[in-house]
Amino acid sequence: MRDPDGATELRVLGVRCELGDVTDRESVRRAMAGAERLFHCAAWYRIGARGRDQAYRINVEGTRNVLEAMRELGVAKGVYTSTVAVFGDTRGRLVDETSRASGPFASEYDRTKHVAHYEVAEPLMRSGLPLVIVQPGVIYGEGDHSPMRPVLDAYVRRRLPAVPGGSAYCWGYVDDTVDGHVRAMERGRAGESYVIAGPPHTLVEALRIAERVCGIPAPRLAVPPPLLRLAASMTAVLGQDAESLRVLAGVTYLASSAKAERELGWRARPLADGFARVLPTLLP
Repeated sequence: MRDPDGATELRVLGVRCELGDVTDRESVRRAMAGAERLFHCAAWYRIGARGRDQAYRINVEGTRNVLEAMRELGVAKGVYTSTVAVFGDTRGRLVDETSRASGPFASEYDRTKHVAHYEVAEPLMRSGLPLVIVQPGVIYGEGDHSPMRPVLDAYVRRRLPAVPGGSAYCWGYVDDTVDGHVRAMERGRAGESYVIAGPPHTLVEALRIAERVCGIPAPRLAVPPPLLRLAASMTAVLGQDAESLRVLAGVTYLASSAKAERELGWRARPLADGFARVLPTLLP
């Protein structure tokens, strides 16, 4: 549940804000009453955090509450924000919407979003729910609070001595990701999924692009994935949470946005263009 004080900017735009919680079915129904369109973007997204029992309640049961309320209230069309993480570790391959992963997953976020996508959203779509799924990758932009923000903060402050080698993502600038959602609502076919994930780059490549953009030297040391996997195994043996290490151990989250480009007319800007907007806002 978001802090209602954080909705000030929305209210200025004329948006009616309702206090609710996706794990509270009745609050969801109250907020959605009379709605003609639905964007379900709420999720639990933490890596290596305690209290991960919340992941299932929010990502799976919360999604079930929202989408079943959509069906019961007769909402004409909806867009659900899934993620390319439901494909798991793509092992360097650029997959598409037809890919299926069975696990194991590197994080509880990946696992619970996979369950929500394939065991909640897709069955409801097959039963006739007028829903479209969008699948972003890493999202970056001004005011970012995702797990990627500390990495970029450390980089611009020259406090990032090394990066995990092999880790790769599809990088979506926030405005492009929003545009993908809007296009999915306007043009997406109900019952279909669309990857809106941006261009693929390893973290090493991304920071070298950042160096060209702002002149701050990128780390020259890349930690080999086998070393990170060994560290994760040792951490687990000691009874400590190893999730943060597992997701950095050469895991790749790569998917093609060709379908969204073809059917929605969606385009993602190059990473250099996005970094040119974002990095100056992070400089100390």
